[in-house]
Amino acid sequence: MTGLDRTKLLAARYRAATDRPYLASALYSLSVVPTDRVPTMAVDRHWRCYVSPAFVDACQVPELAGVWIHEVAHLLRDHHGRADRLPAADRRDRLRVNIAQDCEINDDLVSDRLALPPGRVVPGDFGLPNGEMFEAYLPGIPPSPPEHDCGSGAHGEPSPWEIGEGAARVGPVEAEALRRHTAEAMRAHQRARGNLPAGWQRWADQVLEPVVDWRQALRGAVREAVAWAGGAIDYTYHRPSRRTAAMRGVVLPSLRRPLPRVGVVIDTSGSMGEGDLAAALAEVTGVLREVGVRGNRVTVLACDADVHAVSRVASAGQVGQIELGGGGGTDMRVAIAAALAMPDRPQVLIVLTDGFTPWPAETPSCRLIAALIGADPPDPPGWLETVRIPAHPASA
Repeated sequence: MTGLDRTKLLAARYRAATDRPYLASALYSLSVVPTDRVPTMAVDRHWRCYVSPAFVDACQVPELAGVWIHEVAHLLRDHHGRADRLPAADRRDRLRVNIAQDCEINDDLVSDRLALPPGRVVPGDFGLPNGEMFEAYLPGIPPSPPEHDCGSGAHGEPSPWEIGEGAARVGPVEAEALRRHTAEAMRAHQRARGNLPAGWQRWADQVLEPVVDWRQALRGAVREAVAWAGGAIDYTYHRPSRRTAAMRGVVLPSLRRPLPRVGVVIDTSGSMGEGDLAAALAEVTGVLREVGVRGNRVTVLACDADVHAVSRVASAGQVGQIELGGGGGTDMRVAIAAALAMPDRPQVLIVLTDGFTPWPAETPSCRLIAALIGADPPDPPGWLETVRIPAHPASA
């Protein structure tokens, strides 16, 4: 390996931190690891920056300053953490994920007039608009993108050239503190000078005023409702009590905690986007599978202004396989009433809707969760347990 020109590399970092002082703490938290195994620069999830000496020799200081900011942006935007939350099918091609992440970063850097070396990608290279998150860009990136690897600090998967755990590193707690400190510095810079790029301003707002993760909220609501409904206990003689052996001639019943019956009401009106519905339905299916609701315990009702289909499923995985009808107006009261009128009425009812519907005048006699899908659903009644789900990129 040829020697690394540290003077040039560190001069570029100094320039990046001087020109964008709100990034200084994050930039100086990166530790440098020289290596010939990366073509340019890359980062791992421990805030170690891998640098090719040949790349440093080939670049001018302004370009290197832009690459410093590009790499630290992967870490500040928690790209590796967000990549870990992608569906398994999307995580298989880490280079495709990396290209989508670069599109999220580079359109902001170009609009900020930062110099970047040749070969950088922007959303326009794939016919995509500027200003989106990498999760929205991912479907538009081809399956076999150009060879490019910014390291586990971007796509989340350890690359072969990354060093072990024992080396200098930034831990998760310190990383979160750096993100918050940087966001506060950006907000102060915006107030003082008013020239913070829009992408960074959006990111700072999200860090300082975080939006509740709807998936966690939905999972928590469903888990709690299922536990609440399953908390009812009853006596059964199918499995006698262990105390029976001590009672001569007397058979004692044992206590059982039955699985609750769950109803899933799906709004199939014309205003519901397919991507929104698929995302929410997949989450509900996953939660039901995790909590063990199975064996014909789930009933699915497809409804717009009328109930079009009622299906009993043998497993949570079958929920997403049901063919949904409808497409007209919206009245979820009809489906809720139909569910509660069934012989095996559900103890937990989950309603997936955009919220543009009338609701029952009073609390029904079961645990009711409304998953409101879309950018700006109307406020439901105050008694209704609600989870708000933002619009899916494919439906926006």
